[in-house]
Amino acid sequence: MAAALTLLSPAKLNLFLHVTGRRSDGYHNLQTVFQLLDWGDSMRFTPDHSGQVQLDMPGFALPAEDNLILRAAHLLQRGSQGARISCEKRIPMGGGLGGGSSNAATTLLALNHLWQLGLAPAELQALGARLGADVPVFVGGHSAWAEGIGEQLTPIALPDAWYLVIKPGCSVPTGEIFSSQELTRDTSPSTIAAFFQGVHRNDCEPVVVARYPEVGAALRWLRTFAEARLTGTGACVFAAFGSQRAATAVQQQVPAQWKSFTARGTNVSPVLKALA
Repeated sequence: MAAALTLLSPAKLNLFLHVTGRRSDGYHNLQTVFQLLDWGDSMRFTPDHSGQVQLDMPGFALPAEDNLILRAAHLLQRGSQGARISCEKRIPMGGGLGGGSSNAATTLLALNHLWQLGLAPAELQALGARLGADVPVFVGGHSAWAEGIGEQLTPIALPDAWYLVIKPGCSVPTGEIFSSQELTRDTSPSTIAAFFQGVHRNDCEPVVVARYPEVGAALRWLRTFAEARLTGTGACVFAAFGSQRAATAVQQQVPAQWKSFTARGTNVSPVLKALA
């Protein structure tokens, strides 16, 4: 059995988000671009033959049935396979950064490697889709153009950028925004070419700003320095900069009531790089 692994479970940004329709199963058809970041949670996996999966995640007490790390591990577990998993959280909950989905994907990739299961990426992505719409992009490990509910992925190369991300003092439940009567659900389908020409927006932003004024305040503040957008259904907002120095210079001015971080965009997940 392979030795222990320590991996960076990355955050993501939605560089835009169009809602193009509502499906009969209640989900929405979307178009988005996932930008992976070189910043996230630290996860450590130690395999054993206990037949048990133990998780240490300080500060987060979720029931096992709601914890995506445990659910991901149990999808792969067979017989006496066991593991001790620790997760040091940095990605905030309710921020639109994909923390839970990233942790689930990192678990699938790590345990597939440590338990020597030999599952192909497509098989792991199919398992990930059972856990959540954002899990497959983290399993695939590439920044991507996404359609469907987010599971139809086309890897793309995004230009190098540094991002300043601000987390206002609130969390936004995804379900609340997608169930809102005010949400635009009929945006015309776009193209990758149009995205690179700058033709895009986040359809969730007006709904989030109306319900969470602090998100609107953060967007207005950040827009005095650069083009700022909401990621996913929020609550985090972000702007791209050409260098770490430029991003850090603005971060130093972020009002004290908001949390913030800077991170570099990456086209390949740090998990894939570590497992290569």
